[in-house]
Amino acid sequence: MSIKNISVLGTGTMGHGIALLSAEAGLNVKMYGRTDVSLNRGFNNIKSSLELLKNEGNLPEDKCREILGRIKGVNAIEKAAENVELVIECVAENLELKQNIFKQLDSICSSGVILASNTSGLSPTDIARYTKHPERVVVAHFWNPPQLIPLVEVVPGEKTSGDIMEETMKWVEFIGKKGVRMEKECPGFIGNRLQLALLREALYIVEKGWAKSEEVDKAMEYGHGRRLPVTGPLCSADLGGLDIFNNISTYLFKDLCDYKDPSKLMQSKVESGDLGSKSGRGFYNWTPEFLEKKQRERVEVLLEFLKRDSMEN
Repeated sequence: MSIKNISVLGTGTMGHGIALLSAEAGLNVKMYGRTDVSLNRGFNNIKSSLELLKNEGNLPEDKCREILGRIKGVNAIEKAAENVELVIECVAENLELKQNIFKQLDSICSSGVILASNTSGLSPTDIARYTKHPERVVVAHFWNPPQLIPLVEVVPGEKTSGDIMEETMKWVEFIGKKGVRMEKECPGFIGNRLQLALLREALYIVEKGWAKSEEVDKAMEYGHGRRLPVTGPLCSADLGGLDIFNNISTYLFKDLCDYKDPSKLMQSKVESGDLGSKSGRGFYNWTPEFLEKKQRERVEVLLEFLKRDSMEN
């Protein structure tokens, strides 16, 4: 792989996680933050993530020190752009902001540098609109938390070159992630389209009064959730028999939710300030104890899968 040095723009959840993954794989990483405060926050989060991995037996102490030693903090984009083969942007989901950043990167990075965005759904073609070299702009969408979730969606814009797609996929796989290569861009890519389709139907079931939100979640956790780590929806259909799934679809597709606007149930909660765990109430009552419990359970399950993935590799 030709990529040995990378820059990560952003020190938040995604930025510090991608910096950690790349350094753990042996790459030299520059992490850009606008202020010393943001850089300190990013490094503190990296240290916390390393501590978690160390305590779970996934990383020895000396390896943690090596990883930290490969990450350098910078507070100027010009410094981030020097002597790297790839820059990945992890700033706020604002198209104008990203367009300005990529226009600047395009003007200061040497011609061979890959310019990647971690956007969760914005068009790579739109992000590259004001660059002179849109062929080197690509999306590499990591899922949160990136140090625990394997998936990275690699998405081309209209003018992204095949070589750039190939090198980005190699980088993703080199740092231990599972790259999913899209042939064309579409709003939301693959993961968020599937996630929002599932959410829309879950909300619809609750709106109709067919089941309470807790029961809908349990149906997913103890049913599909147990199969999905091994068989996705298309593989599950093959295993179950396409004739059977086709038969079910002849009557059930007509009854599935096809709202084109956001759910009224979710909209009403947003308008009342019930935003979920961030506000303390959503579909659940998010006490500090319940939040800590759910976060711990999620991390424990993700770490188990991480161990399984490392054994397979």
